[in-house]
Amino acid sequence: MVASDNINRSGIFYPSYVAANRSFNPETFSCAEATVADLLSGATTAEHPGMLLGKVQSGKTRTFISILALAFDNGFDIAVVLSKNSRALLEQTFKRLTGEFRTFIDDGELEVYDIMHAPETFGAFELESKLIFVAKKQTDNLDRLTGLFSENPPMAGKRTLIIDDEADSASVGYAKNAGLIEANKIASQVSGLRAAIRQASFLQVTATPYSLYLQPTEIEVANVVEFKPTRPAFTKLVPVPDDYVGGDTYFGESARSESDTIESLIHHTVDHREFDRLKKRDGRAFGIEEVLTTNKLIGYRTALINFLVGGTIQRINGAKGGEKLKKLRYSFLLHSESGKEAHNWQDVLTRRIMTDLRIASIARDQPFVDLISASYKDLARSLLLASQPIPPIEEVFVAVARALQEEHVTITKVNSDDDVSSLLDNSGQLKLRSPLNVFLGGQVLDRGVTLANLIGFYYGRRPNKFQQDTVLQHSRMYGYRRPDVAVTRFYTSRMIRFAMAQMEEFDASLRSAVEAGGDRAIQFIRKASDGTIVPCSPNKILVARTQTLRPNKRILPVGFQSGFRTGANGIGQKIQALDEMIEIVCGFNSDAPRLIPLKTALRLLDQIEPTLVFDDEDAPEFDWDSAKGALTHLSFQAQNPDDRGKVFLWAAKDRNSARLASEGSHATYIETPDSEKTEGQLAKKYAIDQPILFLLRQEGSEDQGWRGTPFYWPVIRAQRRTPTAIYTAETVSGVPPI
Repeated sequence: MVASDNINRSGIFYPSYVAANRSFNPETFSCAEATVADLLSGATTAEHPGMLLGKVQSGKTRTFISILALAFDNGFDIAVVLSKNSRALLEQTFKRLTGEFRTFIDDGELEVYDIMHAPETFGAFELESKLIFVAKKQTDNLDRLTGLFSENPPMAGKRTLIIDDEADSASVGYAKNAGLIEANKIASQVSGLRAAIRQASFLQVTATPYSLYLQPTEIEVANVVEFKPTRPAFTKLVPVPDDYVGGDTYFGESARSESDTIESLIHHTVDHREFDRLKKRDGRAFGIEEVLTTNKLIGYRTALINFLVGGTIQRINGAKGGEKLKKLRYSFLLHSESGKEAHNWQDVLTRRIMTDLRIASIARDQPFVDLISASYKDLARSLLLASQPIPPIEEVFVAVARALQEEHVTITKVNSDDDVSSLLDNSGQLKLRSPLNVFLGGQVLDRGVTLANLIGFYYGRRPNKFQQDTVLQHSRMYGYRRPDVAVTRFYTSRMIRFAMAQMEEFDASLRSAVEAGGDRAIQFIRKASDGTIVPCSPNKILVARTQTLRPNKRILPVGFQSGFRTGANGIGQKIQALDEMIEIVCGFNSDAPRLIPLKTALRLLDQIEPTLVFDDEDAPEFDWDSAKGALTHLSFQAQNPDDRGKVFLWAAKDRNSARLASEGSHATYIETPDSEKTEGQLAKKYAIDQPILFLLRQEGSEDQGWRGTPFYWPVIRAQRRTPTAIYTAETVSGVPPI
């Protein structure tokens, strides 16, 4: 093994690169040094690569460039950087590399080539310099790259580092069609490239850790297949400093708080029907002249105005803090439909909103005053929590009006790779041309494309099946944005936000397993046709239909309505039967829960299920089968075999929770019928080796948003001692077993 202490840190490249980037976190260079030490100490291949694991927009590129600089001082002569099959991303990578290594290029020590524009041969003199080739993971690029090495034996003999940037094969696991064939073809071509180079090391760079789990080593323990992150030759974690804003900020515990927190105030819920109104013009919904007043467009209009006001406040505060006003520029992204027709309509709509707002600002008409005031009030709540200055509202009125009237707002459609390429600045980021920049685009703005100072994100993509790698990479709001969090807002539907929160939980659980090393595994399980819980290959997991089971996890329905007391589907008699059964099994408001057989708990859930209805189209989906499957799995995790197949049950009555969250809350529905003071303490005391099921009998009064009849609100809490598991109710067909 090559220890980090034994690598060369005093060569031509690395010391100069470190000196030129003193603002980098020192841990970035420590990570680079540890990675190069591992690359030098053992073989890495496409099948068993080194793995550099970061988070979305967390600094993976700066880390692997640091690795390149150090590798060039430690025996590597050539680097191949494979980018996503996107010309824009390839150009961004090319610009970033040429910019970072400009001094060495000017001194003739290094050359960077786009493989499709590289010479066909390289002479001995050229091979004395270090070489970097940038290529897309696309057939023509990879064929050209392999041919270059195959037809130049001296080049093929040079020690080469292959970096697979944005390496994620999770989509392979979900593919059912030609996408799988294409991915296999690319993988085969990468292996062919590796075979053409006599001394090659392979490093994958990814922000999606489940790529480690698609074809893992399989270990059977107590009838559960555990998948450990053992396929990479080694894994290094990209350091994530405190100023990084990611999934935990957007979807963690603070973001779910029912009281105001900086994180919870980020969220604005959008009526999902508004997405259709942004897809094409429909005069039946609203007239173009109503853009400042119609309630049919309130989500998008609010998003734009909050961006104007938030960006203006940051510019005011920045200027007062001594920053140059010209440099204070901010961005907003509308990421919805991918069609050009939709983008054209969004462009028309956005420009009309800005035009009408500009006209209203001249005389301070009431719509302007009302809209800016509402936005100011919203943003002031989070600025106050962040202890940041809140400029006087009159100063904000004047500054917003000036921004509108002096054309400080730029609106840009991004339809294609060509559009992105033309918009990149010298650092490879989308260029911010004015103080306030609105970008309208689709999938071309996903993985790898960076928007600086993004403080507004309206997300309306509605895939039939949410796919983890795709949706996470759409999260362009992640990054080093801590100073702007107080004025940052995220706009999407309840359903999409719920799906993204599920994905963040899934992602965080797998990342924790990687960070903890091989001793802590993730269980992948599913419900078999006979009702038993069985192992499940992770490459069959469909993330949108998963439950991430971890210690103390809560599982409960949200956004439902109670049934009616009487009528064809009346629930009155069902509730009465439940009352009688629960009184016998455990009673109400007892001092302690009762340990009952799993089958009794499942029967109670079966009886509750038809009493709750999900009429709202955009209410978070609740999968009863998944909940019961999760409870089944949890009940069999006790270490003592005699305690397995049992569940704690505790019931309460005379509860009176509301259905809807209070006005002004970021949430739409009440999500906490249980409390930490009562149910939380019971779970903490008793749910140690077995899960606990709470059945909270609600009065269901009409003044609380219900239908005037009692009902039971079930809450499952996982026990303290349970391994993290990914439970799926739906798997992908057509995927070969591992």
